[in-house]
Amino acid sequence: MTIKTNSQSPLKGLLFAPRFGPIFLTQFLGAFNDNVFKNALVLLVAFQSGKILGLEPAIVVQLASGLFILPFFLFSAMAGQIADKFDKARIIRIVKVVEIGIAATATAGFATSHAELLLAALFLMGLHSTFFGPLKYSILPQHLAADELVAGNAWVESGTFVAILIGSVVAGLLMAIKPQGPLLAGITCVVVAVAGYFASRMIPAAPPAAPGLKISLNPFTETLRNIRMARGNRTVFHSLMGISWFWFYGAIFLTQFAPFVKEVLGGGELMVTALLATFIVGIALGSFLCERLSGKHVEIGLVPLGSIGLTVFGVDLWWASPSVPPQDLGVWAFFADPHHWRLVFDLVMIGVSGGFYTVPLYAMIQARSRPAERSRIIAANNILNAAFMVVSAVFAGAALAGGVSIPQIFLITALMNVAVALYVYKLVPEFLMRFLIWMLMHTVYRLRTQGLENIPESGPAVIICNHVSYVDALIITAASHRPIRFVMDHNIFKIPLANFVFRENRAIPIAPAKENEALLNKAYDDIAAALEAGELVGIFPEGGITRDGEIAPFKNGIARILERSPVPVVPMALRGLWDSAFARKPGSSLLRAVRRGIWSSVELNVGAAHAADFADPFGLQLEVARLRGSAK
Repeated sequence: MTIKTNSQSPLKGLLFAPRFGPIFLTQFLGAFNDNVFKNALVLLVAFQSGKILGLEPAIVVQLASGLFILPFFLFSAMAGQIADKFDKARIIRIVKVVEIGIAATATAGFATSHAELLLAALFLMGLHSTFFGPLKYSILPQHLAADELVAGNAWVESGTFVAILIGSVVAGLLMAIKPQGPLLAGITCVVVAVAGYFASRMIPAAPPAAPGLKISLNPFTETLRNIRMARGNRTVFHSLMGISWFWFYGAIFLTQFAPFVKEVLGGGELMVTALLATFIVGIALGSFLCERLSGKHVEIGLVPLGSIGLTVFGVDLWWASPSVPPQDLGVWAFFADPHHWRLVFDLVMIGVSGGFYTVPLYAMIQARSRPAERSRIIAANNILNAAFMVVSAVFAGAALAGGVSIPQIFLITALMNVAVALYVYKLVPEFLMRFLIWMLMHTVYRLRTQGLENIPESGPAVIICNHVSYVDALIITAASHRPIRFVMDHNIFKIPLANFVFRENRAIPIAPAKENEALLNKAYDDIAAALEAGELVGIFPEGGITRDGEIAPFKNGIARILERSPVPVVPMALRGLWDSAFARKPGSSLLRAVRRGIWSSVELNVGAAHAADFADPFGLQLEVARLRGSAK
């Protein structure tokens, strides 16, 4: 089902919106600066003769990586507290001022070839990133509407990886200039840091979410407290673990990329950059496709699709890797050879799959975390990410020491992804349930929606709709930005696949009084409890699927619900389903119905909410009929 709404995708205009553009530019320049400095330092160390601090250059490179990651373990908890307690825009500006000082320190280190000063600046740059991370993710929900959250994260994720690529390239170009390269790299860092500060000054105010929070200076106890806080929301915590696993997976590929190109593909530095660019273009493409396919709401059904791609294309990358590398293969010769296109396609699709995987997870963490705790939960995410990246380095080092080839490391990582995915989806079946709905809907219908903004952003409401087919609830679920607990005939729960989908969606089974009065009464109790908890409850007041395409009289169940729980009623109407594969239209074979149903056009029209006092069955039936119009 291709979902088209009556409003334009937020992706196009968001980048230039004053409430988002400065945030994006600030984080882009920060990521760019990190990578200019890190890569310039690595190149300086790698090609500097003699020992540094009495250590071999290879060891110094590993030490530098550790120094950059160390602040994430020591100060992420404090960074999360500060982001929750104070105005985030103000803290971002302070962090950017500090970045200018760090860049100046780095410039002095480059100018004097003072290794200790450069390593200190690297530690401070990691500290800067530690404090900025919770700010850039937790500020998005304060400045973006719910239907812009996926688009905002798509821009941030793609921008971060593009900044990594450009920063790495610029560092290489600057360091190639002899002998002024290191000094030019330092000056570039200062200029970019100043530009980042001026960009941050345009970020709108973001009032504190927990102004009364007391700051704890103990990094260990506060880290444990943040992780326990994240564990309080099961779905959010396992989303954190999913993102951290992606950083394990991604760190394996990024750190082994240069050796892979050199030792397996027989390429040089230019080919490393070119293939890294294809990977990052894939991530950007996946991030933006994720926004398009999400229907302007957080669609976690794309996460399993992304994890499948990470495994399939990771395995195929191993399969497509040559056993004997060509000698001195140039970048143009590599891309001109059709035998290599499959490998390039794998790299692009691994990036696309990464975008599908991470963007919905970040958006869901932001959407489902309590505002007063959001920054600290994101800080917990940074701690877990850093831990998984360290473990990935240990894993890769041990594998290489054990004689495992780089393509085999890619294969093992891709296969490990299967085990991780199955474990996560077993713990949180909502991911798999949404994936099944998304897959079913995107292979059958082209859905147009109108009036989705009438679904309340929060609070209880009853959703009512005409009942045309067996998949009505799935279509409405796919289009809604909020979960809906549908009241379903108890017999549906006996169908294997439908049982899984509706059970995980916490549907409420119901039966006629003459068939099972106890279940009927329990259903009304469950409906009242769900509305009391502020949830959306969906019902089909006709009591069954239409057999003639017309709207049957609404039963009194809706009146009984509203008498007990006087909440708003949101009317909806489906049209275009009567000729589909899943309707009960008589006089046609299943084959003809399937032919009619594949990619048929379906519309969901959502009307304005009605107060409970003015919602009676007959009036609601007339409203649904009006929304549907003459089409069936």
